[in-house]
Amino acid sequence: MRLPLSDSRFRDLLETRARHPERVAERARERRRRPVLGPKGTLFLVAADHPARGVLKAGDRPLAMADRRVMLERALVALEQPGVDGLLGSPDLIDDLLLLDALEEKIVLGTMNRGGLAGATWELDDRFTAYDAESIETAGLEGGKMLLRIDLADRGTLHTIESCAAAVTSLARRRLLAVLEVLPAFRDDSGILRISKEPDDLIRGIGVGSALGASSAYTWLKIPVVDGMDRVMAATTLPTLLLGGDPGARAAEVFAGWRRALSIPQVRGLVAGRALLFPPDGDVVRTVSEAAEIVHGR
Repeated sequence: MRLPLSDSRFRDLLETRARHPERVAERARERRRRPVLGPKGTLFLVAADHPARGVLKAGDRPLAMADRRVMLERALVALEQPGVDGLLGSPDLIDDLLLLDALEEKIVLGTMNRGGLAGATWELDDRFTAYDAESIETAGLEGGKMLLRIDLADRGTLHTIESCAAAVTSLARRRLLAVLEVLPAFRDDSGILRISKEPDDLIRGIGVGSALGASSAYTWLKIPVVDGMDRVMAATTLPTLLLGGDPGARAAEVFAGWRRALSIPQVRGLVAGRALLFPPDGDVVRTVSEAAEIVHGR
């Protein structure tokens, strides 16, 4: 893989971070923007917000995303590929990419609640610790993404539901996208948090998520691919993006699932991170290009 972040370019980034922090806001104001949906009505975003929740694992590598320069290099490579419409990221990573001039004419979504750290006892009490609606508007982003994991046995879910509802309302008032990632969750016998793959659980979660906030006009959903996607998507009229996840050795099976689900009218595209930035064979260009073809060539 060609590395687009030379030593000198990386040093310039570090120097700007230390000496000229005001340039982040300047680049945000100057960034060229584009409509959310292109001519085909599809959207393909690369996700790079996992480290903000303490998730560094990709495949069988527990610290794959620990090196920020490597993370930036792979994000830059992905953003350069035809068909990649933009990025979902945390404020620190988006600020880096703004300073690297990598987000021109891209759709940029800011991640909002990252307080539910992976493996924490409070994981489902997922506090809003990154962007809020005001800062998303100020930064000139196209919208915000929030994570809603629903476990009826965990009281932390209630606080997250309430916080997501407030964020949806606040984004809608600003005519900014509110992308809601709905995941039915439970704890197994050992107390580890799991995501349910049962279609009925996801359908119930979609019903809850779709109704959050004072208006759903700017709400999009982000959901995983499960069995019976036609029946699952019948639960909503909201534009929906597929969740990429970390397929590991099952990449071919996961890609086939994306292709099938993208034939459903409500499904508008894909948001994928680890599956694209850290594929098992290390070939980011090939993996990203294949995903772009699946999204835009439907």
